[in-house]
Amino acid sequence: MGLGRQIAWGLVLGMAAPAAVYGQATITPRPKRPESQPGDVPRANIRVDTSLVLVPVSVYDPLNRPVTGLEKENFRVFDDRREQTITHFAMDDEPVAVGLVFDTSGSMGAKLRRSRTAAQAFFKTSNPEDEFFLVEFDSKPRLVVPLTSDTGHLEDELLFSRSKGSTALLDAVVLALNEMKKSKRNKKALLIISDGGDNNSRYTTGEVKERVIESDSLIYAIGVFEAGGGMSPEELAGPGLLGHLAEQTGGRMYVANAVEMPDIAFKIGVELRNRYVLGYAPGDQQHDGRYHRVQVVVLPPRGLPHLHANWRLGYYAPVE
Repeated sequence: MGLGRQIAWGLVLGMAAPAAVYGQATITPRPKRPESQPGDVPRANIRVDTSLVLVPVSVYDPLNRPVTGLEKENFRVFDDRREQTITHFAMDDEPVAVGLVFDTSGSMGAKLRRSRTAAQAFFKTSNPEDEFFLVEFDSKPRLVVPLTSDTGHLEDELLFSRSKGSTALLDAVVLALNEMKKSKRNKKALLIISDGGDNNSRYTTGEVKERVIESDSLIYAIGVFEAGGGMSPEELAGPGLLGHLAEQTGGRMYVANAVEMPDIAFKIGVELRNRYVLGYAPGDQQHDGRYHRVQVVVLPPRGLPHLHANWRLGYYAPVE
């Protein structure tokens, strides 16, 4: 699926230079959405009912810039390796609910300052209709700010964050997924800012993976890793853990240094508003709760370079 662990942020947004255009596809942030209209296609991370599967997809060019303007004919979707007929097609652009999962453990140390900078940059991309909450974690997770539209409240709380204790990342993800259930937004995402070195969670990686698969939330992660010796086994495993959690949902994990973090956070905000929705009625209509693997193939219009896509890797069929 082309989930690069280090991303070249090659697009400067909001400047006088025109957006890059390939044929009818453009690489540009989406404008603020209009008010929803009756009959709009429903939206979700992967939503499954008795007859329809909806799969949001993000598409990127070779410089990892979001690509908009594609048509239904530019996609193929497979369910357990069986090609499906795409019956619904739309751009997913509506208010989001985002849970910021913020690492304050002892291993973060001096990384806290740049982590706060990334969070502030992300909040600058928000719309008035968006919702946010803040989960911080060290030896245990805590819900610091419940769902709110006041990003200033979250930024104020982050100023008081202090680095201490061990790392309960997996427990923090579970707490954030539970808080997200309170939101009525169709589009939901977690933004994890961490070095990924879990060493104090009650939940196992396998248990959290199941919860992530069953949730309707994207996971994006900004990994603030340090190279060199002296790292614990948990810190060494951090990139793999964050990348694995994000990949399951169709999100992404970015590795960032201090200079890149604000641009990466901004890029994630743009990505959340540039997702296609592909809908299909699977040929296998058995309601057995079985896990289905999903694959999406992008067919670029003539003149475009190779494009790559992110999507949730699969879903559980409903159970009657």
